[in-house]
Amino acid sequence: MAGQITVRALEEKILEIEEIVVCIRAPSTDLVDDYVFERKAAGTSSVTDWLDGRVRPLLGGKEIVVINGGYSSPHGRTKLNTLRSGYEK
Repeated sequence: MAGQITVRALEEKILEIEEIVVCIRAPSTDLVDDYVFERKAAGTSSVTDWLDGRVRPLLGGKEIVVINGGYSSPHGRTKLNTLRSGYEK
């Protein structure tokens, strides 16, 4: 079983591993379950599948928003490769 980390640490860890920007709607010091994945999800996965499979189970019901390179929320069917390629490197 994984430990717990702050919301801010989870957002940073997701950015580092997944190369995806997220905003969790909770105080930055709230605790959530740790992100245990070491490799990023397949680029052919959809945003919804990734969120439902890897992220939402950690949040205890907290709201999460994915932010694309245009500073908006992508459609749930957007592929992760498309999302990742939208950020400036």
